Amino acid sequence: MERESKYIRAKERVEAEKKFYNGLISYVVVISFLAAINYYTNGFAYAWFLWAAFGWGIGVVIGAVKTFGGNPFFGRDWEERKIKEFMQEDEQRTKWQ
Repeated sequence: MERESKYIRAKERVEAEKKFYNGLISYVVVISFLAAINYYTNGFAYAWFLWAAFGWGIGVVIGAVKTFGGNPFFGRDWEERKIKEFMQEDEQRTKWQ
């Protein structure tokens, strides 16, 4: 049973990484396309594509942090510790009732 649980968690992590990389590829392709349009229309006299790159880039960075656990305060280890802590507290409460 524990092995199945580990498999399910690993599979969910793989799916999250796949989703992140697909989004990253889309970002690179679309921003490159917008940069090309920007270059051909005004030769980068006004680099308007950077607004889209910046806005979408924030989303990509947030996705990377969520996927790879870059948050030092609430990362995957913290989650696991809190889950175990709450499970132990619940177990202690049920023992005394």
